[in-house]
Amino acid sequence: MATYAIGDVQGCLSSLERLLDEIHFSPGRDRIWLLGDLVNRGPDSAGVLRRLKGLGSAAAAVLGNHDLRFLAYTEGCVPARRKDTFLDIVRAPDQDELIHWLSIQPLIHQEERFLLVHAGLLPQWTVPEAIGLAREVEDALRGQARRDLLSLLHSAECPQWDYALGGLERLQVIASVLTRIRICTAAGIVAWPFTGPPASAPKTFHPWFEAPGRNSSEAVIICGHWAALGLRSTGSVVALDTGCVWGRALTAFRLEDGAVFQVSCAEK
Repeated sequence: MATYAIGDVQGCLSSLERLLDEIHFSPGRDRIWLLGDLVNRGPDSAGVLRRLKGLGSAAAAVLGNHDLRFLAYTEGCVPARRKDTFLDIVRAPDQDELIHWLSIQPLIHQEERFLLVHAGLLPQWTVPEAIGLAREVEDALRGQARRDLLSLLHSAECPQWDYALGGLERLQVIASVLTRIRICTAAGIVAWPFTGPPASAPKTFHPWFEAPGRNSSEAVIICGHWAALGLRSTGSVVALDTGCVWGRALTAFRLEDGAVFQVSCAEK
């Protein structure tokens, strides 16, 4: 039995199938962990959700920023943008089942020393604290505050984290950190718009996992989201967004021994 963490799929079903073949994945024997951004920008978001949903307990996933944007669209909070390619889901005969499956996925998944999150954590958050904060957002997304939170996530500039925050603003910052953070200061100030490589980060900003004094270093955190960072394994952080949807590669990391598997994008 093996467990494989897989980087951002973003609707690239053919690449996902190619990678599953590469690792000789067997759902009766193995498990896969998906790092979020399951949908959007690629050609077959519905197919990706259908494939993962069909794997049952053999697949675990966390939500990414593109997944949250799609859920916001289904709630009427945002229009589809020109580059959005998730409309195949809402046109699918099984749309209700696919949307429901996506909507109940967590923001953090933890097993033993491994923690799966789409983007990352603030340096001041401990692992137990981050899990508790994620649960606050998950409860809201599954409850009556769902539409209001999704609307706020996509209609207002995100403030910085403060322990004194409450209500929807608190949930907005938590969700944004978990699905959007790339660089921050040692004090946890996030440069929300930044998308470039680490070398182009503004002075005093670091990749979130290199921030001095990070309180989550005891866990192995597996993340995606940052295509400009690419594949990175530091022992305590494994970053797996290798830009499949941009024509590069889809990557899997085997938890048991750290082996890396890649396939070139099949959607070129």
